[in-house]
Amino acid sequence: MAKQRYAWRGVDRQGQVVTGETHAAGKDEVAVLLREQRIRATHIQRQFSLPIWLQHQTKPRASARDITQFTRQLATLLHAGVPLLQAFGILDRGETNTTLKAIIRELHAHIEGGMALNQALRQHTEFDALYCNLVAVGELAGMLDTMLERLAHHLEKSETLRTTIRSALVYPSAVLGIASIVLVLILVFVVPAFQNIFASFGAELPWLTRWVIALSEGIQRYGLWLMPALLIGTWRLRQLIKQRIHWQRYLHSLLLRIPIAGPLTRHACTARWTRTLATLFAAGVPLTEALEAVQGVTGHLLFQDATQTIQTQLIQGRALSQALESTQGLFPTMVVQMCAIGEESGALDHMLEKTAEHYEREVENTVSRLSTLLEPFIMVVLGVLIGGLVMALYLPIFQLGQVV
Repeated sequence: MAKQRYAWRGVDRQGQVVTGETHAAGKDEVAVLLREQRIRATHIQRQFSLPIWLQHQTKPRASARDITQFTRQLATLLHAGVPLLQAFGILDRGETNTTLKAIIRELHAHIEGGMALNQALRQHTEFDALYCNLVAVGELAGMLDTMLERLAHHLEKSETLRTTIRSALVYPSAVLGIASIVLVLILVFVVPAFQNIFASFGAELPWLTRWVIALSEGIQRYGLWLMPALLIGTWRLRQLIKQRIHWQRYLHSLLLRIPIAGPLTRHACTARWTRTLATLFAAGVPLTEALEAVQGVTGHLLFQDATQTIQTQLIQGRALSQALESTQGLFPTMVVQMCAIGEESGALDHMLEKTAEHYEREVENTVSRLSTLLEPFIMVVLGVLIGGLVMALYLPIFQLGQVV
């Protein structure tokens, strides 16, 4: 008989609650195995596994906002003197998000079974290496509540930065998306009605009208094939870009040279880089090890390559400010100056945090200015599209009226 996977909970010889999983032919065999280990089973449940590819698609993930909220609540409870297991019990009772509630219960079970918090967190993909490493440092130093406070502050600032950038893209994307749908509906349903009217004129149509009619006929004829082809082509292009690191590096380099998006991207990456490094360095993590964790935090390959170069130079004995100067202007001059001041004064973490706050404000100001400029620009684009379409449809009628 094929063996199945069973989850169990029991009590060991010291009276401690232990949990685990094992493969056996049935519950009776699990109970026998546990008795051999001097464990009295209190609960045995068969686990049903899905294929790995299906597990990744069906298992819900907690959002970054949920993890930030969880971290802040746990830090507050620990700072108030609540024991760790009791804190998880309180969070479990008060949580309404089913996904986060399941994570809290699993973490509670792991910790109750004797696992350290950082090891339990590593069982869930929602908690990245940076998060788990900081928790491990807090546990070793006996300052888990303080470390979670810093983590919560770091995650809140990162979430604010993401929300600021995302909010700048929502409005123009929504307006242009709705405008595109309206234009397609006009081309598919309205233009053919005008085309029948134009056919009765028996006169040559203006070039703009002929172009709109040709576009309408093309959408009606190939529209059902064009949309799937566009979606498949976009998906395939994204797969190719993911597989070719030199393509990604070229696109990331190109993004930094675009007039408005370039400075915004540079400031956002700089803010995220300096804040993460400040959080790690303030937690007592050595600078070279902190740079190892900072490498992928920006999501930008040029910053990742520069971080590796800086780490190598620090190992060779150079100062952080000197290593930043060798990145060919990738980091703004202010970052180099603030790091130099921090190294001389012995307050590098404080200077890095101040730098992060400065560039976070720069991102907010840039996004605010960009939103203000985008509104009239979108109106102009919509006016040109809608006005051109109306002109193309009514220009033959105006010409006919002049002839009559």
